[in-house]
Amino acid sequence: MKKNIISTGLPILFLFLILSSCGTQKEVLNISDEEKQVFESGNEEPVEISNDETEYEIIIIEPGFYTWLQSIARPEGYYSQSFLEGRNQLLVINWNQRVLQPNRFNPNLYELQINYDSQIDYGYEVNYKLYNYFIYFQRRYNQRLGPFLPRI
Repeated sequence: MKKNIISTGLPILFLFLILSSCGTQKEVLNISDEEKQVFESGNEEPVEISNDETEYEIIIIEPGFYTWLQSIARPEGYYSQSFLEGRNQLLVINWNQRVLQPNRFNPNLYELQINYDSQIDYGYEVNYKLYNYFIYFQRRYNQRLGPFLPRI
């Protein structure tokens, strides 16, 4: 009788543990009042991302991003260049996948692909501003481009 309970009870218990661990908790971003004000501002000052050595340039005209970058984002030097490059590589891949799926992801948010080559050294400033744009974008539009929360 004990063997019968153990032989049927363990698989059921194991199945229960597996199913209960599959439920994911959705973490909520903590957006401060100051950050909400920046998101709602109409400030459309463009942010230019460029590096003269690599001759690459990106211009971001996103309402509030310039103000957010100046007032809320971590300052330049906070992250290492290798950290920024690793994150940017992952975020660009996810961004580009969404651009290619306009029926699944909002084409008004994901308009153009980003040509980011991990073999090119874009320099610190380009990686810093690109990374912070991804953080701003995710926080403002409640998106998730990677496995981690977009924190500041």
